[in-house]
Amino acid sequence: MTDTVVPANFEKASTPAPPVSEESGTPSTPVPVDNPNLPAPGVTDEKRKPILPAWLKDRTEFATAAKHTAARAGYASMYHGVRLPWYATQLAMMSPRGTCRFVASTHRWVWDREAAPLRDYAVRTEDVEEYMRLARLRGNRVRLRGLVTVVGCVFGLGFALWLYVMAPQFLYAFAAGGVLTMGYFGQQPDAPVIGPAVMRTELQKLTGTIVLRALDAIGNPKISAAIKKGGAMDGMRFTSEITRDGPGYRADLDLPYGVTPDDVMDKREALASGLRRKTGCVWPSGDENEHEGRLVLWVGDKPMNETTKPAWPLLKDGQVDLFKPVVFGNDQRMRWVEVTLMFASIVIGAVPRMGKTFLLRLLMLIASLDPRAMLLAFDLKGTGDFGALEPVCHRYRAGEEDEDIEYILHALREIKAELRRRAKVIKSLPRSRCPESKVTPALADDKSLGLHPIAISIDECQVLFEHEKYGAELESICVDITKRGPALGIIGMYATQRPDAKSLPTGISANAVLRFCLKVMNHTANDLVLGTGAYKSGIRATMFSRKDLGICYMAGEGDDPRIVSSAFIDAPKAELVVTRARKLREEYGNITGHAIGEEPAKVAGLDILGDILKSVGVDEKAVWCERIAVRLAKLRPDVYGEWKGENVTAALKPWGVSTGQVWGQTDEGEGANRRGIKRADITAAITRRDADRAAA
Repeated sequence: MTDTVVPANFEKASTPAPPVSEESGTPSTPVPVDNPNLPAPGVTDEKRKPILPAWLKDRTEFATAAKHTAARAGYASMYHGVRLPWYATQLAMMSPRGTCRFVASTHRWVWDREAAPLRDYAVRTEDVEEYMRLARLRGNRVRLRGLVTVVGCVFGLGFALWLYVMAPQFLYAFAAGGVLTMGYFGQQPDAPVIGPAVMRTELQKLTGTIVLRALDAIGNPKISAAIKKGGAMDGMRFTSEITRDGPGYRADLDLPYGVTPDDVMDKREALASGLRRKTGCVWPSGDENEHEGRLVLWVGDKPMNETTKPAWPLLKDGQVDLFKPVVFGNDQRMRWVEVTLMFASIVIGAVPRMGKTFLLRLLMLIASLDPRAMLLAFDLKGTGDFGALEPVCHRYRAGEEDEDIEYILHALREIKAELRRRAKVIKSLPRSRCPESKVTPALADDKSLGLHPIAISIDECQVLFEHEKYGAELESICVDITKRGPALGIIGMYATQRPDAKSLPTGISANAVLRFCLKVMNHTANDLVLGTGAYKSGIRATMFSRKDLGICYMAGEGDDPRIVSSAFIDAPKAELVVTRARKLREEYGNITGHAIGEEPAKVAGLDILGDILKSVGVDEKAVWCERIAVRLAKLRPDVYGEWKGENVTAALKPWGVSTGQVWGQTDEGEGANRRGIKRADITAAITRRDADRAAA
């Protein structure tokens, strides 16, 4: 007999419906669902409020607050200082009216006119006793106030005569002050002479009512139902007070059962409308230290793209260790965000004019401040955005002409050879010195091993991979760098304004560790840069506007993607950083290659025609391209491991080898026509190539 216990309802889980016996069909004895003796987990989570506010504990935040306060005070002082003569003129013109008001108010005060309605009321009600009491009180007040007024007038007149005799210049100053004071009292209440220097637009303080109103506005049925019920029955509640957090407010709350922060993030614009803020001010997120139903809602005073950023800490001073996290930007709350460049390949994607190149240059500036690192910077856009890096680059090129592509090809062939050399060095080291079979800080410091970090940046990388003649080889080298480079101390950085399968080959996009996605136009580009499923999970770089320059989603540093605004370093500032980096490198002894005028050696590269000829037997007149791709993968898995038939077709096109329909047998023994090549065409292409090289 099998008993099944099912609660009768969710509110009274301790009184379940009686289980039914399968043998007799009659209810058996009920079994309680909730054991009253079940012990609690015994885990208590305590959160202590900070003794000092954040801006007092952090030097950067304190400096920012002090700078803001000083700037406002200085501006107000200059604003009013320029207008002081006009203020004095206006107040002097209003002084007669102010004098009349002062005399009239003094007269009312001396003769106790404010209590006249009470005495009049006592007369009208014929309350003799009350009137006599008020009359005596008035008499005492008038005598005292009259005495004070007479003493004040006599003392003031005597003091003025004394000043006239002893220090007439002070009398003029007091007289001017008196005139301005009377003018102050003579102002119209709705038109003061001295107005504010800054017109403030007061933002609405964030309250629990406003938060619930905004959450109800996003249209989630579970949230709306929970708000109508009061929230307690559905698990919705605020877990702490709404507090100031940086330049904004923070609210922590539990969402209804079954609702996650992603459901709220997906409706960010509607949430911003409910909060009456710009979309750039509203940043809902989860809490990595809590359960999946905890929402952290941060609402900024200004949009992220309008908030003044603190200066980058490495702009004027400091050195970098690429094996450690380095500050490169800020989050929505203007807190510093760090990135670890070592052991990672990097992909950056965005539509044009969103700050992609600036971000890539910033990462290279960080690498330049590690004096051990070797830098290779390639600007396929050809605008010279990496020009500031030239004094510290081992290899540098700006342009997309054939000679530029050949320069980059030879430079990457050098890296390919270096990658193989490093693999052999690491393999030869004892386990005690290299326990994880990868480059460590200690190995990078040992100049005799030559395992220093290498940072390679390629802007507009699609130009390389789509090159008609060398695209296949360049792609294979970059894929190899992406896969094996991080463990061997080589960092590959690829940026493109057209994220698609051709611009970012699968071998690169699937193996990149760090991903930066600025604004893109659709979910396909979003997922290609940030990873498959990112858009569906609510990680959407499509939500950024054209004004969100330099703002991106960063994935790969930490468990969850986060929104970051990279530090803005323009060309003049970049030159200052490079000047310091050059000095560090001179002291370390690491000025090589382009920085001292050396060109890359012309290293023999991939021989696609020779490799295909080796893959096609002498007795085979024609072979399908897909079979050639399989054979090439077996011949050189590190180069052709992910090739398919279309890769073979593309690689042969620059050599004048065309494909056509070829009859062959499938693995099941069936005949079929598929795209392939003739062996004779390959041998003819090799003959032409060799003749051209001999003639050159």
